[in-house]
Amino acid sequence: MRIRMSHAWTAMAAAGAAVAITAVTAVPAQAAEYSSPLKVKGVQYDAPGADSNRCSGGNAKNEYLTIKNYSRTAKVNLKGYAVKDASGNKYTFTANHTLEPGDYVTLRGGRGTESDAGNVAYRQNCNFIWNNDKDTIYLLKPGGAAADTHAYTKRANDADGNGYITYHG
Repeated sequence: MRIRMSHAWTAMAAAGAAVAITAVTAVPAQAAEYSSPLKVKGVQYDAPGADSNRCSGGNAKNEYLTIKNYSRTAKVNLKGYAVKDASGNKYTFTANHTLEPGDYVTLRGGRGTESDAGNVAYRQNCNFIWNNDKDTIYLLKPGGAAADTHAYTKRANDADGNGYITYHG
C-alpha cells in the first residue's frame, strides 16, 4: 500500500525540520565560557579529613583547583588570570606561569613554594576558599572577563562524596 503525503503535510514537515536545524545550530548561552583555552579541569572543594585552616598542620593545601590549557597550539601565561568564589574570595596569578598546550597548574590553598616546572601555585592563604556544600568557581581572564565558570552542590555534583568534581576531563 502506498501512502501519499498532502502538500500541507509536506510543508509542515519542512517547517519542522527548519526549526530543528535552527535549534541544533543555535549558539548555547554559555558559549562565552569556551572563549578561552584555559578551563577548570576539576576541583577538590572538600579537603580530605577534618577541616583545619591552621597554617602549620592544617589541611588547606589539600583543597585545590586544577586549571588546564586545552589549546592544541597556544601557550598561555597565567599572569593576571584570577580565580574567585561566589563570596568574592579571590586569588590572582601575579607571577609568570606559562602553560604549554595540554599542560595544567594546580592552585592549592595554604602556603608553599610556587613552581612553574612543578605546575603548582599556592594561594599563600591558609583559609579555605571553596565551600563544602555549594559554591561557584569563576576563572577570570586578565581583563576580568569570564574564561570558565562552574556552580556546584555537593548533592548534585559529587556522586561518590569524595569532595572532588571533574569538569573538563
